[in-house]
Amino acid sequence: MATIKQVINEAVERVRMPTPMRLRDLIRQIRAARTAAEERSVINKECAYIRSTFREEDSIWRCRNIAKLLYIHMLGYPAHFGQLECLKLIASPRFTDKRIGYLGAMLLLDERQDVHLLITNCLKNSTQFVVGLALCTLGAIASPEMSRDLAAEVERLIKSPNTYIKKKAALCAYRIVKKVPELMEMFLPATRSLLSEKNHGVLITGVTLVTEMCEHSPDTLQHFKKIVPNLVRILKNLILAGYSPEHDVSGVSDPFLQVKILRLLRILGKNDAEASETMNDILAQVATNTETSKNVGNTILYETVLSIMDIKSESGLRVLAINILGRFLLNNDKNIRYVALNTLLKTVYLDTSAVQRHRSTILECLKDPDVSIRRRAMELSFALINSNNIRAMVKELITFLERAEPEFKAQCSSNIVLSAERFAPDKRWHLDTLLKVLVAAGNYVRDDVVSCTIQLISESTAHQTYMVGQLWQALERDTADRQPLTQIATWCIGEYGDLLLYSQPGGDEEKSINVTEDDIIDVYQKLLWSQQNTVTTKQYTLLSLTKLSTRFQKATDKIRQIIDTFGCHLNVELQQRGVEFSQLFKKYEHLRPALLERMPPMEVSRPINDNGPPITNGDVEEEDLSNSGLDDHSPVQHQDSNTLLDLLGGSDDDVIEPYKPEPTKHNISSNQDLLDLLGGLDVSNTEKSSPVTGQPNSQVINYNNNVMHMNSSNILMDGLFNTIPNPTLTAYDKNGLKIVFNLERPNDSPDTTVVSMVATNSTSSNFTEFLFQLQMMTPSGTTIAPLGQLTQVLRLINPTKVALRMRIRISYVSEGNTIQDQTEVNNFPVESWQ
Repeated sequence: MATIKQVINEAVERVRMPTPMRLRDLIRQIRAARTAAEERSVINKECAYIRSTFREEDSIWRCRNIAKLLYIHMLGYPAHFGQLECLKLIASPRFTDKRIGYLGAMLLLDERQDVHLLITNCLKNSTQFVVGLALCTLGAIASPEMSRDLAAEVERLIKSPNTYIKKKAALCAYRIVKKVPELMEMFLPATRSLLSEKNHGVLITGVTLVTEMCEHSPDTLQHFKKIVPNLVRILKNLILAGYSPEHDVSGVSDPFLQVKILRLLRILGKNDAEASETMNDILAQVATNTETSKNVGNTILYETVLSIMDIKSESGLRVLAINILGRFLLNNDKNIRYVALNTLLKTVYLDTSAVQRHRSTILECLKDPDVSIRRRAMELSFALINSNNIRAMVKELITFLERAEPEFKAQCSSNIVLSAERFAPDKRWHLDTLLKVLVAAGNYVRDDVVSCTIQLISESTAHQTYMVGQLWQALERDTADRQPLTQIATWCIGEYGDLLLYSQPGGDEEKSINVTEDDIIDVYQKLLWSQQNTVTTKQYTLLSLTKLSTRFQKATDKIRQIIDTFGCHLNVELQQRGVEFSQLFKKYEHLRPALLERMPPMEVSRPINDNGPPITNGDVEEEDLSNSGLDDHSPVQHQDSNTLLDLLGGSDDDVIEPYKPEPTKHNISSNQDLLDLLGGLDVSNTEKSSPVTGQPNSQVINYNNNVMHMNSSNILMDGLFNTIPNPTLTAYDKNGLKIVFNLERPNDSPDTTVVSMVATNSTSSNFTEFLFQLQMMTPSGTTIAPLGQLTQVLRLINPTKVALRMRIRISYVSEGNTIQDQTEVNNFPVESWQ
């Protein structure tokens, strides 16, 4: 009777409402739209009609309308208004309605909607297809709350004798374990039984569930290591099984299941010698018996290689795996070649010698038209470089660098420089390689390559003549597209210009270069006035030209004229350099030779310990520097290891940069500005200035007191620190100039000694152009009035409590006479450093 009534109602509904458009007709209309606006018009019209049908309480076309709405949702248009209708379809007694309803729930609903009551009812349905729909929906949108409520029901269905329900319940359990890991133990007994099934669908879902559990729980991983023999047996049966049309894919029996088992074996065998030993034979069998003519076989081989490299496999098996990857490199499929290169890059450090056998094939991949393959081949090539093949590998990589795209040049050039630095057979080859990289990479060279090249040239005394000649020849050519090369060339010519002009060739391969001072200056003029050169390059060139004034014998006036023109340059940086360098040819002519003398060989400064103090703008922060020792580094040990300071003694220890406070608005002469720029270098005409150095057992930070004008140094120090005063120390007393050190120990830093220098003029004349040198810092002024004082603050950090020693240099002008002197202070009171 109910069926008859339903039929009558549907007939009445069809008469009352017109038949809606079918899904295929809607798809046809949308595809026929010529413009996006026309497509939107069709969809908006249909969505409006669907909304109107949803207002009906009992529409027989609800299923068709939801199907069309799901298609509209797949095109990216809003379809949220159909969520409630999906739930109505799920509650419908008809299977066709339930199927569309569950599909709509999976697409339109998410974890935030609570639909587990409807799903719970369907899980208890007697029809396996309805139960399957509910399980699929739960596996797609289950939230943690739904997972907790339905976990027991899903665990019951896993034990069902029906394989159709069992495999879907296993996938639903996978979702539950992923959302709520603490429910994992509930599924352990049922999951292990899944691996005893014959049905491949149950097996593959069971292996997937076990893999998820093992990845998230070490205890579960240990529990499932007992099933390794079972997995080996299943995999062996798949390999040896005959033709089965149900599972055969291109001649391979169920490759999906094989791949899943291989992944699980990789997880179970990692760092486990016993499990690895159990699976060694089957992995070798899979690697040797799998057909490689189809992509299916290559997929299985790839998973086999990953398993072999991840577990504790035998060395012969690893070689076999790498040889498989070598065969992949010869495959015509770009995807397979990329996968091979990517895998070799991950495994190259496990068995480098086996990968080296395929070096020629890898280098051939550098010529591949595919950009991804070239990138992976480049990275793998650098991983293969060692001291035996450095010459051949770098030659190939430089050839690649010359024709590479811009995005490759920066990384490739930096890696070539690092490899050459690590494995270079000799200095001459190293320098030639750096020069080739600079030419090939052009403007894409990173700053680290520039600094590395300059450092190497500065320490390679025997090859400086050769390099300055090579760089001069490169500079004569057009270098607009090689700014880093221009910067290095100008730096070297500025330092070693005399070698370019006046030295003789040192070897058979070195040819004499005929160049005059005017030739060099003409080239420099072109560089300085070229619009194509960057400001940084011009800064290098301008400083180099200034240095050449002390290297050349005749062209000083011409150099001065060029530098003077930069005094009104539009760029502030170049203008400042032009003004300050011009002063060296006028007011400070006697300082110029010492200031512009050749720099000493540079120390290699690379971070050795990643846990060292943080670096901010190139300076170690004071707090971290004072608290960090130097034990992690390896400084050069000198005989006098207890000396805290040897400020002018030419030590090779790392230079510790001083902290420089903000400049104040005092009326300081241009003399003071010049010395501030040049760091207060040596004021002598004949003596060489040396970098400020710290001994391995101590570190120094100076604080320049340019912001305080106090009559008493004690008042100054009391304003800066809460300290307990220590005795004063007379560091210098000669020619009417007395320098006194006031020493104080801050309470909050017992390892630190704060030194306040007070210079007193006891004569009746002014001391002008006063310069007190200690770690390139300047005092609070440059003039000491008669019976006046001048102050400067230093801060010495001495965590090892070694005896303090200091070497100082003083320079000033009194009654027109320049007085220069230096002395050593080694009578610091014991209480100032212990």
